[in-house]
Amino acid sequence: MAFTDLTDVRLFHTDDGPAAPARTLLLVHGWGSDSHEWVQHIRPLARRHRVLAPDLRGHGASSVPDTPCTPRAMAADLAALLGRAGTGPVTAVGHSMGGQVVGLLAADRPDLVDRVVTVDPGYGFDPAETDPLPAAVRALHGPDPVGTALALDSWSTTPATPDWIRTWHERRLRAARPRVLAEAFAGMFTDPGAIGPRPAAREHLAGRAQPALSFWHHPGRAAWERPLLPPGSRVVCWEGAGHRLHEERPADFLRELEDWLAGTDHER
Repeated sequence: MAFTDLTDVRLFHTDDGPAAPARTLLLVHGWGSDSHEWVQHIRPLARRHRVLAPDLRGHGASSVPDTPCTPRAMAADLAALLGRAGTGPVTAVGHSMGGQVVGLLAADRPDLVDRVVTVDPGYGFDPAETDPLPAAVRALHGPDPVGTALALDSWSTTPATPDWIRTWHERRLRAARPRVLAEAFAGMFTDPGAIGPRPAAREHLAGRAQPALSFWHHPGRAAWERPLLPPGSRVVCWEGAGHRLHEERPADFLRELEDWLAGTDHER
C-alpha cells in the first residue's frame, strides 16, 4: 500500500503482482466510489499481472485538493502516478466515471496506455438522458447532495443485484464529499469539454487509437459504440445486468478480460 504526493493531491493506491508480470493493469473506480470496488478482481489478476488500484482525487483515502475534482484532472493525476511508478504502457481499466478517466488518459497520453477496458463507461448518453443533467448538477450543489446522489445512483441496480453491492455503494455515496460529487458529475456531463453526451463521446472515441474491450448492460449503447472502436476491439453486452457489471459477475468479467488480453497479444 502507498500514498503518492503529486503537485496538488495525495493519492492512495495499491500495487500488487509477481516479480515478472505479464503486463500492468490500472484499475479505476467510478463516481462516488473508491478502489475497493475491485476487491474481487485484484488478487486473481495479480497472480499474473502488476495491478495498480488508486483512489481518485477526492475519493476514498485520497486527499481532497483545492483544485477541481473532474475526470480530466483525475486522468492527469494518473499520468503522473504511472510516471512515478515506472510502469511503461498499461492496460487501463475503468468503470463508469472511471471509463471516462481511462479514456481521457488514453487519448491524451497514448505513450502510457496500450489498451483500454471500459465497464459501462460514463459516456455515450443520448439527449433524452443528458437534458435533465444540468438540474441534477444544481441539486448536487443544493441542500441535499447525498439524497440527490442516491437518487442518481438508483438506476445502477436491478432486482437481481446482490444486496451487498447495493449497500456498499450506498454507504460510499453517504460518505462522499458533496463538492467532489458535484464537480465530478459536472465534469462528466455538463462542463465544457465533457465527454458524457453522445456527440462529444463520438469525437472522443475518434481520437483514441488503442484497442478496447468495452462492457455494457445497455444493448443500445453497446450497438452505438461498436463501430466507433478501432481494430482489435471487442464489445460485450450483458443485457439485464446492473451498472456494476464487474461486481455482479466477477468471474465472467475476469474470464472475458483475460481472453481478450490473450487475443491482443496474439495479434501483436
